[in-house]
Amino acid sequence: MSQTIHSGATDAATSHSISGKGLKTGQLGLLAVVVLGISTIAPAYTLTGALGPTISTVGLQLPAIFLIGFIPMILVSLAYRELNADSPDSGTTFTWVTKAFGPWVGWMGGWGLLAANIIVLSNLAGVAVDFFYLFLSQLAGNPEIADLASNKLLNVLTCLVFVALAVWVSYRGLHTTKIVQYGLVGFQLLALGLFVGMAFANWSTSPTAIPFSWDWFDVTKIETFGQIAAGISLSIFVYWGWDVCLTVNEETANGKKTAGAAGTLTAVVVLGIYLLVTIATMMFAGVGDTGIGLNNEENHANVFTALASPVMGPFAILMSLAVLSSSAASLQSTFTSPSRSLLAMGHYGALPERFTHLSRKFSTPGYATIAAGILSAGFYAVMHVISENVLNDTILALGLMICFYYGLTAIACVWYFRHSVFSSARNFFLRLVCPLLGGVGLFVVFIQTAVDSWAPEFGSGSEIFGVGLVFILGVGILASGAVVMLIMSRVRPGFFRGETIRKDTPALVVPE
Repeated sequence: MSQTIHSGATDAATSHSISGKGLKTGQLGLLAVVVLGISTIAPAYTLTGALGPTISTVGLQLPAIFLIGFIPMILVSLAYRELNADSPDSGTTFTWVTKAFGPWVGWMGGWGLLAANIIVLSNLAGVAVDFFYLFLSQLAGNPEIADLASNKLLNVLTCLVFVALAVWVSYRGLHTTKIVQYGLVGFQLLALGLFVGMAFANWSTSPTAIPFSWDWFDVTKIETFGQIAAGISLSIFVYWGWDVCLTVNEETANGKKTAGAAGTLTAVVVLGIYLLVTIATMMFAGVGDTGIGLNNEENHANVFTALASPVMGPFAILMSLAVLSSSAASLQSTFTSPSRSLLAMGHYGALPERFTHLSRKFSTPGYATIAAGILSAGFYAVMHVISENVLNDTILALGLMICFYYGLTAIACVWYFRHSVFSSARNFFLRLVCPLLGGVGLFVVFIQTAVDSWAPEFGSGSEIFGVGLVFILGVGILASGAVVMLIMSRVRPGFFRGETIRKDTPALVVPE
């Protein structure tokens, strides 16, 4: 089924150079990479899961929080672009942080990226299951079908089917992925556009409607820094995923420039989508805690489930299908990142060599893709048993993980380029000021959210031995990474001795 295209870390240790991993080059252009980035972010999926929890934290200042959350994202994306232009590599955070700070810190950066992807893959599968049964119930005109998603055994089994299908498409490579994503992302954006248009057109007819106000963008109306940190952590979740554009740099035409530009462009496009949808939703639904109000806890898990019919009437089924296609598309495209990160970690000897095995037919990281699928499905099954609100708790834990590895990558950019930051005004801003502000900001949010999440009432209220489940998920997973790292340092010592990659390792040559 698969073969080792190269000898991985052994060759790298001998020649002390970054070598190709056997991936097909030149498969994607700028448009395809941007579509892949939008697919991974999954606007319809992220908004339906994040609007409720975020607005319950910051109220009417939701648009302000989305703008504040975007600032560290765009700053970090500039750091990614600088690092990618210097050292394009599918390992992204893992490779760059290793070159900047050494193998131990680099390994933890890679672990943070992998953990974030596994968490979000399980979350994506959960949303896909919920909206799959909702779509079937709307199609059949039988509300009882939607309740099947509440059956834990059936829910988990359906999740396994979705994950298996996503793994199958990912295993077949980026050409198949591109074809699937053009259709799913296009439909998703059309449905969101229809929702926004109808919400703006009919907002005054809603009994809970509120008029637009520029005060929604006033961050000073948020009462505590803890609220700001929690809100930013949640908004960071909705932007997360653009870095997949950098993960495919070895498979993109002119990967040094195209991948970095696509990451920044994706983040900007998604910001515009979010502001339009958020404002339209707030005007139509209001922020009350009853009915379709966004503060109604019954609506938090899936906001569009409550709003689709009031806003779109007979076209409500399109919104359900849009969220289903959004989560399914992102479930599939998100496998791109962990599979290639696992491939890179295996290639440089940080993980067992089996992770370097590629599919003979498709030249994709077959073993790593299947491994990511098994881990995400298993994580979802466990979470579905121990969490009172799987979606909310995993979103909050994901925010912690994103802050960690994005922040670490941004700080790595500053340190890696420290000798050139004063050589020009461009380098001063793009290699020092922007990455430093973005990285420090994300670490501040990480620390604040970690402290707050210790409390059992944080998130869904689920706890283990009096400690909040969100803290256990976020900080606990990072701590488990340190344990795995110590084991790997015994099993694969070459990487940790700096034999496979370090600061002076020449950059991988990516074809134009």
